[in-house]
Order: sequence, then C-alpha cells, then structure tokens
Amino acid sequence: MSGFGNAFSSSIGKKFIMGATGIFLILFLIVHCGINALIFINDGGLTFNTGAHFMATNWIIRAGEIVLMLGLLAHIFQALRLTLENNKARPIKYAVTNGQANSKWYSRSMGLLGTLLLIFLVVHLKDFWVVSRFTGIPTVDANGHEDLYAVMKDKFQDPLRVGIYLLAMVSLCYHLLHGFASAFQTMGWNHSKYSGIIKGAGVWYSIIISILFAAMPIAFHFGFIQ
Repeated sequence: MSGFGNAFSSSIGKKFIMGATGIFLILFLIVHCGINALIFINDGGLTFNTGAHFMATNWIIRAGEIVLMLGLLAHIFQALRLTLENNKARPIKYAVTNGQANSKWYSRSMGLLGTLLLIFLVVHLKDFWVVSRFTGIPTVDANGHEDLYAVMKDKFQDPLRVGIYLLAMVSLCYHLLHGFASAFQTMGWNHSKYSGIIKGAGVWYSIIISILFAAMPIAFHFGFIQ
C-alpha cells in the first residue's frame, strides 16, 4: 500500500493525477457547454431548462457531480503542489531567462491562469450551481421545470459579471491551449504519427469551447436571445 501511495506522491505520480483529472475535466466541459448552448435555440429557455432539469434529477449525473468535484479538487491541489515544489526546487531565479525560446507564455503562466479560473469558478458555482442544487429556484417555466434560464438572464444583465465571465473565458482558452496537449502527453497518449492531430484538436477545442461559453453572457446582456 505504501508503494502505491509513494507512486502517486512522486513527481511522475502527481503529473499523472494532473493529466487524468485534466482529461476528465476536458470531457466535462464538452457536456457542460453542450447543455448551456441550448439557450441559443431561443425558445424562452424551455429546451435549456429541460436539459438542466435532466442534469439535476438524473441520479447518474448527480453521482458524476461528486466525481467531478473530487477530480476538480484533486486537479487544483496537485497544481498548487507542483507549483510550490517547482518554486522551492529553484528558489533563486536565473539572472537571465529566455522562456520564449522554449515555451509559450501561457505555458509558463498556468498558475496565474488557473488562479483566475478558480476565482471565476467560485462566482459561477454561487450564481448557478448552488441555487439549482440547494436553495432552489422560485420560478418555473411553461413545462413546470425550474427556470434556470431566467436566473441566467437576470445575472447577465450586470456588466461587471459579464466582464468577469469574459476574462475567465480568455483565461480558460489559454489554459486549455497548454493543458489539452499536456494532458495527453502526461498520460502517454502521444506519438509522432498523431501528435500533430492532438495539438490541432487541442487548439480548435480550446477556441470553440471558450467562444461558446463567452457568447452566452454576451447574448443575454445585449438581448440577442430572449
């Protein structure tokens, strides 16, 4: 048992946890974005609320939320742990650095981008997840489902909140640009024959997911959807 624990407390083990939880979160974002994109059907939120109702009442989804939270916490914990250990291992910075020669700026800024996303996540969970799972939503739509769509519409009238979401989506895009390919590499799912495909898929995934999420508060705030 101690050998198993040591394996996951090692540098390789920590990176494996980061990669595995990263892949899990990448898959989650696809589902989450797909459900949220139902607002663009522009039917007053009926289709979106139906999807949200299914997500809130299906026991498999609810159980998956527990796994998701555990995975997210593990991802955050390991990210902080690796960052602190890397800084500790090199307490004295080089007199001259040329990071651009070896990596992109966002690859060197994952700690900052992750911190911005963590702040956004707290706001996002407070705005939507807490009310839909715990406190309840007082209004219902024409189908009798809790009107989470109305909550979104109300929240995104606030320009400050819209700005926070847009900044977070920029951070998410850059975070994914590095994290997508890095997760596959960490898991050992890369090869010279298809590493280019993975990198290309990562770029498109990062851009499309981030734009779709960013489009939602913009659409509500400017009245593109009703």
